[in-house]
Amino acid sequence: MKAIIQRLHLTHPGHFVGGLTLWSIWFITIYGGLSVACAVAPPDPAQGALTSINISLLLLSLLTALLLAGLAWGCFQEAKMHEGRRHFNAFVSAWLYVFSAGGVMFVAGPMVGLPPCL
Repeated sequence: MKAIIQRLHLTHPGHFVGGLTLWSIWFITIYGGLSVACAVAPPDPAQGALTSINISLLLLSLLTALLLAGLAWGCFQEAKMHEGRRHFNAFVSAWLYVFSAGGVMFVAGPMVGLPPCL
């Protein structure tokens, strides 16, 4: 178990792709979920943006952005405690998590004002 935790440490270079991988999974999930929901039970466009589809997608987006922000914060904290390569790995990973969280918020932004299934 200790070896697994050591591999997942926030200074591990695997975190370079962690944020973008989580963003990709989120992106595929929300657009796949939106497509299925619109095919099965499309809401009336007169309802506006506050439909069950948009609320569900916004909650998933918020949870994903919070996860990414938490990982970024953790990486920034680890970067402060290390020097050299471990500092670099944690610092770059932190900014990649921030970038990914920003991407989630940018893509999720239109869900607040646009009705789904247009």
